[in-house]
Amino acid sequence: MENIVDKLIAINIENFQTDLINWYEREKRSLPWRLDQDPYKIWVSEVMLQQTRVETVIPYFENFTKQFPTVQALAEADEEKVLKAWEGLGYYSRVRNLQSAVKEVAEKYGGTIPRSTEEFGSLKGVGPYTKGAVLSIAYQLPIPAVDGNVMRVVSRILGIWDDIAKAKTRKIFDYATEQMISKEKPSEFNQGLMELGAIICTPKSPSCMLCPVQAHCNAFAGGYERELPVKSKKKKPAVKSLAAAVLKDEDGNYYIHKRPSSGLLANLWEFANLETEKGNKTEREQLTDFLKDGFGVEADIGEIQGVVEHIFTHLVWNISVYFGTIKHCREDTSLRKVTREEMERYAFPVSHQKIRNMYELDRR
Repeated sequence: MENIVDKLIAINIENFQTDLINWYEREKRSLPWRLDQDPYKIWVSEVMLQQTRVETVIPYFENFTKQFPTVQALAEADEEKVLKAWEGLGYYSRVRNLQSAVKEVAEKYGGTIPRSTEEFGSLKGVGPYTKGAVLSIAYQLPIPAVDGNVMRVVSRILGIWDDIAKAKTRKIFDYATEQMISKEKPSEFNQGLMELGAIICTPKSPSCMLCPVQAHCNAFAGGYERELPVKSKKKKPAVKSLAAAVLKDEDGNYYIHKRPSSGLLANLWEFANLETEKGNKTEREQLTDFLKDGFGVEADIGEIQGVVEHIFTHLVWNISVYFGTIKHCREDTSLRKVTREEMERYAFPVSHQKIRNMYELDRR
């Protein structure tokens, strides 16, 4: 930490705060979660904004807070409706954790989001960043909110060459931002750093000539702003081949499946699918056997209709899509029979939304 202390001493923190906050107050974007200081809405927005762009989040935020305008409304909501409102945002564990945490707030704190760092920080899904963002913005508590954007900005301002992909580096940035944060205007300071990282101090082409804190920036002074932050490359994601069947009966009903209550994409709905293997059997044969053994379904499976690729942070799915007509279905099958209209009420992961929307299913 001695090196960071020296870097902090080398800049005028008070002037840095003033320049950053004045710029933010003058230039901040008009965003729906900034219209009031409602801690619940701020919390929802911060959860949505994790790993998701602002432009994508805005319509989701407006729809979500319209359906679930308060802590109590979300706490009492049916999970199926909550997941449907989140459909397309991805990282569904975020909203499941949010609803679990909100239920605790409703039961334990009477629906009022606690100001205490210990109490709020102990809620499910609330990590250091969410805790700092919500409590500083909603309650003006001087707690740093350090995410990738903030680490990029601070690495350039102070000239930090530690690898931000390493967990131990987080302590360096936590310490640095704790020393830099404004005690008088922590909300504006934290949001100013976030805003700066989003629109000025961008990853590949920072707009240094427009930067309000350019005079304080070590990276700009040294001409190495494009070299920071240092971030080691992730391992290449694993690639898996799957086959999915869009099943329909003679009455025009579709058959969908609910994923397990834990693990990847928990509790979301999908078309029946399996991970395929190379061998003597074709994909279509593997899919036919899987439907019979796993769901008690005998179906005529047609030719492949296309391939859907979906990329997770750690995994790539290549899903071969087939259409099938059900000949016989066991009564106790775990597949759910729905009409095309009813299917719209269920929350599907993006990959299966692509399958669902791939063709005009009713016209095939």
